[in-house]
Amino acid sequence: MNELIEKILNERIRPLLARDGGNVELLEVKDGIVKVKLTGACHGCPMAQVTITKLVEKKIMDELPEIKQVIAVS
Repeated sequence: MNELIEKILNERIRPLLARDGGNVELLEVKDGIVKVKLTGACHGCPMAQVTITKLVEKKIMDELPEIKQVIAVS
């Protein structure tokens, strides 16, 4: 599962975040919950929660319906 999520991050999410100087790190996948950490310009950004739900969570869940939630960890 980690490899599939990393593939989605690499192909569909990281290029978008990189345009604004950000990135995302996969921390853990357990029981359908994905934990990630926003880094670079995304870390601490006022729009970070929107980035997690509208970009990261949506793209992962679109391709992997078994994922229930994506959580940002500081």
